[in-house]
Amino acid sequence: MWIPILSLGALALAIGLFLAFASRKLAVEEDPLVEEIDQRLPQTQCGQCGYPGCRPYAEAIARGEAEINLCVPGGQETVEALADLLGVEPPPMEGEEPVPAVAVIDEEKCIGCTLCIQACPVDAIVGAAKQMHTVIADECTGCELCVEPCPVDCIHMEPIPETIENWKWRHPELAAQGRDRGTVTAGG
Repeated sequence: MWIPILSLGALALAIGLFLAFASRKLAVEEDPLVEEIDQRLPQTQCGQCGYPGCRPYAEAIARGEAEINLCVPGGQETVEALADLLGVEPPPMEGEEPVPAVAVIDEEKCIGCTLCIQACPVDAIVGAAKQMHTVIADECTGCELCVEPCPVDCIHMEPIPETIENWKWRHPELAAQGRDRGTVTAGG
């Protein structure tokens, strides 16, 4: 009885040691530039840049295959952050700067087809088949990917009004410069 238990334990230990050794020797080195670029992207995974998510877009930028001004949700602020990281002049945003918006579902028209749920990259839409759906506004990134698949056109984008709760200083470098000089600036 003890011999099979000890032999299985020894085999498990040997396999574990082999896997630990293999994970160190065969590890794929990650490009630190890709990590830095990916951290500066908004992580909406919306695909508006032409790539399936922020990570593939970051990899394309690092390889020099993509422009840094394609991220619609990130806007010009993201373009400037990427330009600063890469040491290049920030190009203008591709297209217009988006107005922050949230998806809204007209509950009376919704037929519960679940196509919007499948299209949402951040799971901001909840509901069941053949039941009314709704959008969790705090989770919605405003990517508009749920609008087109809706067969009854019950989803529209509503601009988010700027209030004290959601306002943010859009030029953090100006606030940092004010702190360096010992002055207090708005938003800093």
